[in-house]
Amino acid sequence: MKKCIQTIIVSLSLSVMASPAALAEEDEQPVLVNIPRMSLDTALSAARATIDACRKEGVQVAVTIVDRGGHPQVVLRDVLAMDLTLAVSRDKAWTALSFNTPTSRLTQRFTSPFSVAKTPGLVFSAGGLPIQAGGAIVGGIGVSGAPSGETDERCARAGLEAIQDDLEMAEM
Repeated sequence: MKKCIQTIIVSLSLSVMASPAALAEEDEQPVLVNIPRMSLDTALSAARATIDACRKEGVQVAVTIVDRGGHPQVVLRDVLAMDLTLAVSRDKAWTALSFNTPTSRLTQRFTSPFSVAKTPGLVFSAGGLPIQAGGAIVGGIGVSGAPSGETDERCARAGLEAIQDDLEMAEM
């Protein structure tokens, strides 16, 4: 009996020493974590380039740039874009950020009645792109108001391309 209790105590001691908390103490974590963020000027440049690209296609849209936290950083709505485009562009940007993928790639991904697609704020139609810098996601861009999601996404891509070189050259 005594030997059995000693075995249990040794087993418990070993499992506690191998616990995540014990391992975390060995691999000391930093107190603060630096998270890259886009400047307002960068986000505004992307939004303006998006609006300009859509105007060249003859459509007026809304564009939303969200930061890494999913918060709107820049929101622009062209004169004739409907009010609804504001909410949809924000949701496309947030969805692209959340999944770190263009929303056009998500259109058929979640089809069951109780899937993640039923989560408020997620939009699975083309027009949203993640924004990355140096391999890190720093935001999302969403466009709404064109006759098709493909046009929304082309405009979003033009906005992203307008800042991509600056993002890649930025020091992280």
